[in-house]
Amino acid sequence: MKILKTLLVTAAVSVAMMATAQAETKKIALVVKALGIGFFEAANKGAQEAAKELGDVEVIYTGPTTTTAEGQIEVINSLIAQKVDAIAVSANDTNALVPALKKAMDRGIKVISWDSGVAPEGRLMHLNPSSNPLIGNMIIKLAADNLPDGGDVAVLSATATSTNQNVWIEEMNKVLPNYKGINVVATVYGDDLADKSYRETQGLIQSHPNLKAIIAPTSVGIVAAAQAVTDAGKIGQINVTGLGLPSEMAGHVKSGASKSFAIWNPIDLGYSATMIANDLIGGAEAKPGAELKMGRMGTVKLDDKNEGAMADPFIYDAKNVEEFAKIF
Repeated sequence: MKILKTLLVTAAVSVAMMATAQAETKKIALVVKALGIGFFEAANKGAQEAAKELGDVEVIYTGPTTTTAEGQIEVINSLIAQKVDAIAVSANDTNALVPALKKAMDRGIKVISWDSGVAPEGRLMHLNPSSNPLIGNMIIKLAADNLPDGGDVAVLSATATSTNQNVWIEEMNKVLPNYKGINVVATVYGDDLADKSYRETQGLIQSHPNLKAIIAPTSVGIVAAAQAVTDAGKIGQINVTGLGLPSEMAGHVKSGASKSFAIWNPIDLGYSATMIANDLIGGAEAKPGAELKMGRMGTVKLDDKNEGAMADPFIYDAKNVEEFAKIF
């Protein structure tokens, strides 16, 4: 009887310990604009790296199949039902996600946005991949540096409601007078869909015969634009630049369709977002002036809008793109 009692106590202790271990595992949801996009798959690699480093975190990588606010709202409501500890979202729409995210915060879920932000009332803080003014200046500079005599330039963006795209284009327009002779003739939207971005590029080529450069501040759009320029036989006449992934752009740099482009490391971005979410779960407060932990990326200091920047954008060209293409 004594042995049986001991076994029962031991079993009960083991079950309790297992339950405690499970309860202590923090669930952080990384919600992306859409599944199947290389940039976000790379971000997930970083998020999983952070989870492994932390040890007590499970990252749920999720998002809709298309880049719509409605799809993200459905995903967020599902995560609320799962009682995750934190949601880190790259938003398809600044305002449309706010009610769902407010509901999440009301339930005690820590909510941050990263990459593409939501309105302040829908999150605790926002992590910009870089400084918006620096990105805006970078994307026009990449075009202007290869146009010493100026020329017509067009912009191929993601969705018309994409927060980060609109801010970067706005910042680009602010510094446009610094680049003499550069004339932005059109801004079109490919909705972060490869086929639509390709068609929009075809339309730009047809509508603007003197076009010298296409700026696509989207990893989906820049690849589609480069392919459209290649297929139109316009390599050497139209330079495609903007923000893209080395692994997806290496071939287009080699062909000459793109002379250079920029991006931050999406692996670092997913890693940083996960680390920040974990810091908030642990009791850190997101407020102006606060410095939140980003693991190996250091800390991010929040401004008066509870926003912070991870790192400066980095330029990729024929000299280094192959090296980085092996990484992401």
